[in-house]
Amino acid sequence: MRAPITHLAAIAAFCCGALLAIGSREPAPAFRARTLDGEEFNNESLKGKVVLLQFWTTWCPYCRKDQDAVEALVRDFDASGLVVLAVNVGESKKKVKQYLADSPRTCKIVLTADTNLAALYAATSYPLYVLIDRDGNIAGQQDGAAGEAALRRLLAKAGLKSE
Repeated sequence: MRAPITHLAAIAAFCCGALLAIGSREPAPAFRARTLDGEEFNNESLKGKVVLLQFWTTWCPYCRKDQDAVEALVRDFDASGLVVLAVNVGESKKKVKQYLADSPRTCKIVLTADTNLAALYAATSYPLYVLIDRDGNIAGQQDGAAGEAALRRLLAKAGLKSE
């Protein structure tokens, strides 16, 4: 049985509204995350920090392409209060650890099993970046790899600017 057109229109309007909320300074949804190193984060613990969420996978060539750019941001903005949570989506701890042995990262690595972030942001294509400002509001989003300059422009939306 087909859904009536009005139902499809309502679903489309809801989805578009959710997408439009990203970047409109709406409060970030309540989340929890535990890193591979056992650090625990949530909205409250990150208040006052700028948070860049990177949703990625080990098999994604675009994620690999952006890895150096993300690492440069960690290095350049750590003292300014940037926290990067790199959420690996859908892969085992063993697979991620094997990848990190060959391609080390300094940002905080989170697995899907240890967070609700991938579900909250419906991360299904990678990389996906979501920026949360110091007040806990969504400041912007970037779909796909666009390099370091684009990521720096995204961070500027939360007040972090390159010197």
